[in-house]
Amino acid sequence: MPLQPVTRRSVPDEVFDQVLAEVVDGEIGAGEPLPSERRLAEVLGVSRPAVREALQRMAATRLVEVRHGGATMVRDFRRYAGLDLLPRLLVRRGELDPEVGRSVLEARLAIGPAVAALAAQRGGPVLEARLTDVLDRLASTDDGVEQQVHALEFWHQVVEAADSLVFQLMFNSLRAAYEPALEALAPLMAEEVGQVHAYRVLTAAIGAGDPDTARAAADRVLRPATESLLAALSALKEESR
Repeated sequence: MPLQPVTRRSVPDEVFDQVLAEVVDGEIGAGEPLPSERRLAEVLGVSRPAVREALQRMAATRLVEVRHGGATMVRDFRRYAGLDLLPRLLVRRGELDPEVGRSVLEARLAIGPAVAALAAQRGGPVLEARLTDVLDRLASTDDGVEQQVHALEFWHQVVEAADSLVFQLMFNSLRAAYEPALEALAPLMAEEVGQVHAYRVLTAAIGAGDPDTARAAADRVLRPATESLLAALSALKEESR
């Protein structure tokens, strides 16, 4: 898709997103140079400082590399980029990327049970009490968005108790990608966030210090909605062909 003049005031973000789309879609390949700041500013209809700020952000996320002499080279984002890029990849040009969505769901289902097992080993009764309080709030509402907010808080407590910096950073990135879509996902997530009893079984296993049961219970919490969402994304991908 050719670059288009920027029309909104969030200029560096717009520039970042447009150049990112060109890189991710393969319009500008890994190892190729980006157009100069001057050329990008002309094509996008923005100032050079705005372009420079966007390129600095891209360099910080390891999407591009500024080489000696000033050339800005595109890097292979699949090899060098980190999870901080995930929210921008999930929704591009205002549309959900089904492939990235599938990856997020698969990662969530794989990671959640492992985190729950660690929380069972390290959390104890204090964590059980905090989780029970969150679940009481979850059970008190029928609002789909509020239910998801409480579910996210539940998992935040579980991840924090697991005491794994890597899992915490992964959760932060997945949450940042997920939160903007809470309202749109409410119907599909109802199957998961509405099963308070399953969450309570998980909470009891964590409180009892039983990692095996916690792992299995976490899978039971996460799997139904995950499979529904994967099916929906598959259908969306087919429709877009």
